[in-house]
Amino acid sequence: MYQPFPTGDQPPLEPGRPQAPRPVRTAVTLMYVGAGLSAISLIVTVLSFHTIENVIRNASTTTRLTQSQIHGLAVAAVVIASVESLIAIGLWLLMAWANKNGQNWGRIVASVLFGINTLLLLLSFVRATASVSLVFELVVWLVGLGAIILLWRKESSVFFAAASTRR
Repeated sequence: MYQPFPTGDQPPLEPGRPQAPRPVRTAVTLMYVGAGLSAISLIVTVLSFHTIENVIRNASTTTRLTQSQIHGLAVAAVVIASVESLIAIGLWLLMAWANKNGQNWGRIVASVLFGINTLLLLLSFVRATASVSLVFELVVWLVGLGAIILLWRKESSVFFAAASTRR
């Protein structure tokens, strides 16, 4: 009897395309988790609009902002945070795609983005930030750290080298 695919759970790979090792697959999964966390951040930000407005109102007791100004600042804060979250989601997904496909530039860009995220996390410790927000940022950073460590393991490097020679 003829079977178009082997009896295993994976279809055959394209000729010459090496299969990603477990560390790369786990790193890609962590990148999807990072995208999910960024989506959660987006949802929480949008749902927290009135809380943000109240924080601005309470912080502006000495400057006496009008209700319209307070509302405008809250809208600006939510829009900026939402755009940041959408960009983060896009970058997480792009890095997952690139690394899953053995694109060495994806591993390098992911490392650079992790470095930038590390600097932003350190700045969060210096500026006034809600402790819940800081904990969330730390969790996202840890997800990125795990992905970066896995991407630079020896078996991952072999995979990226093999994938680049195939092109």
